[in-house]
Amino acid sequence: MKTILCLISAAAVAIVLAAPGAQAQGLSSDVLVKVDAKAKQLAAWGSDPVIVAAVKAHNVGPSAEAAAMTNDKWKTLTLLDPFVRSFAKNAAAEQLKAKKDDMVTECFVSGADGTKVAFLSKTTSWSHKGKDKHDAPMSGKTWVGPVEVDESTGQQQVQVGVPVLDGGKPIGSIVVGLGLSKLK
Repeated sequence: MKTILCLISAAAVAIVLAAPGAQAQGLSSDVLVKVDAKAKQLAAWGSDPVIVAAVKAHNVGPSAEAAAMTNDKWKTLTLLDPFVRSFAKNAAAEQLKAKKDDMVTECFVSGADGTKVAFLSKTTSWSHKGKDKHDAPMSGKTWVGPVEVDESTGQQQVQVGVPVLDGGKPIGSIVVGLGLSKLK
């Protein structure tokens, strides 16, 4: 079955749905309408000056510790590790907290290389490069994934990935998990 994938450009919304896949994913038309509306709101987050500045700084050159980080090393770090906490306490993370509402189960910002710039709480993976949730936004599109149970939060959610834009050019991505219970 095909994964539901929604691609949203700045000018128009193009939803690509395989009818059998839509049923298999358990997304009713009411929920799809809510996800679409929320995705449009989230797209504005990608132009927030604080988030854009943080991604630009990351893209110029991450710290030595960040450059040496791998997904395997990341999984061994605790929530209280100073390196982990630095991504939840920086200016971009504070901006995410200010924008977050009760629909949001998780949120993280990645640089062009797919590695973390900021997040609300520690993510399962350090890098999402090579995954649609990062790669679609890096091509200027918004991505909407299937219903899933998130490993880091334990909640059933739908993830939405939007580009971080600098002068209309994608320089990073923001992925937001939307709690399915709040979308119904």
